[in-house]
Amino acid sequence: MAESTELVTFEVRGAAGWITLNQPEKGNPFNLESVASLADAIAQAKAADVGVVVLGAEGRSFSVGGDLSSFRAAPDPSAYLAELTQALHRQIIELMELDAVVVAAVQGTAAGAGVAFATSADLVVAAQSARFTLAYTKVGLSPDGGTSLLSASIGMHRTLALALLNPVLSAEDARATGFVTQVHPDEELPGEVASLVAQLVAGSRSAQVAAKRLIRAEALASPAETLALESETMSTSAGTPDGIEGVSAFLEKRPAVFGQAG
Repeated sequence: MAESTELVTFEVRGAAGWITLNQPEKGNPFNLESVASLADAIAQAKAADVGVVVLGAEGRSFSVGGDLSSFRAAPDPSAYLAELTQALHRQIIELMELDAVVVAAVQGTAAGAGVAFATSADLVVAAQSARFTLAYTKVGLSPDGGTSLLSASIGMHRTLALALLNPVLSAEDARATGFVTQVHPDEELPGEVASLVAQLVAGSRSAQVAAKRLIRAEALASPAETLALESETMSTSAGTPDGIEGVSAFLEKRPAVFGQAG
């Protein structure tokens, strides 16, 4: 039975736990409230001591990323983003440090922090409808939420291209870059994820834990330090004229005009 945390749910099914982002009508955005709810779900997963955790989402989108309306509504956007990014990063680290193998099941849009949470998983399974984009510089902000993880996964120059040019990657494009493990038709995604979970559960849990810790340690020298730098840089960029203009333009559905005097 699912234990609802309002914005995120957690459910144990056999030897696996399922964390589900649960704001389908909004595209599962991240703000302080939804991140706190996610923290509760991750804590439940840790306490449940399951061998596999699936991170998925209700609705057409995995996550549209940060809730830009909450940024603009904050009296001090820079301070708000500092608080939000630090909260996001704590949960990225919590997911990465779970003994369980974490599987991200992605459909529809995964933007900004949505990409970060997908990348924080050990395995990423995508529906054919999945679309991945960073989109930070598009709204005048520096990248956040684990581009260091993405860089470790696909390489520095590929990550720079995603951050600077903001392409939208299809599920197959994302698999070609290396951070998506499998791609399936949307209607087959739940069954394929369940099959992958069953395969993992049947394996050696101790060997899986050792393997993920070893490989992550080799790939990421200090995830906490790099995430802290991302938080500092993004919160600073939010207070710049370009950051304010970019967020406003996105919410007002108009082209941004960057380079204006502050």
